Amino acid sequence: MTDYAEVRALMVQSALIPRGIRNNLVLEAMARVPREKFLPAELKSLAYEDTPLPIGGGQTISQPYIVAYMIEALALRGGEKVLEIGAGSGYAAAILGEICREVYAVERIGQLAEKAARNLLDLGYSNVHIRHGDGTHGWAEEAPFDAILVSAGAPDIPRDLLRQLAIGGRMIIPVGSSKTVQELIRVTRIDEDDFEREDLADVRFVPLIGST
Repeated sequence: MTDYAEVRALMVQSALIPRGIRNNLVLEAMARVPREKFLPAELKSLAYEDTPLPIGGGQTISQPYIVAYMIEALALRGGEKVLEIGAGSGYAAAILGEICREVYAVERIGQLAEKAARNLLDLGYSNVHIRHGDGTHGWAEEAPFDAILVSAGAPDIPRDLLRQLAIGGRMIIPVGSSKTVQELIRVTRIDEDDFEREDLADVRFVPLIGST
């Protein structure tokens, strides 16, 4: 029988720390969350390979390094209120739930939203809330958010998400017109109408689909 805790610890030591992940909150969360619980049964043995894996509905669970990199780029200190767009089966939301006070995650595909909610409930994440809906509109009634993580590639940054970011807050989002490669962008809200944008890395995500 696989000792997933041991393999998970090895993943942190071999795939995250050597590639530059330094934030202890992120490393500790990655070491605690059981990625195998967010995968189909036939793929559990691959849970700690540093690769994306299919989770159904044409969607994937991101590779551990990318999840850690994006969450580290949010510069969380713990205790924040965070929005995730593109929850998938709930893995990144669980990582955020280890760090943040409250996590609100939106998933477009109903089957995956149900699966994510069940996975998170089974693991005791009472501070993570899942909604089935159009992620481009965010979760307006819970705004503003200290941070927003978008786990799908968008042709541009949805205006609703910009409006729901708190002043001083940060958003990480893959942006690009290509369906295969996007630029990972960090947006910081400086004040009511001023946003700072930084290019971080080239990435590849499934597309963000919505009305905006």
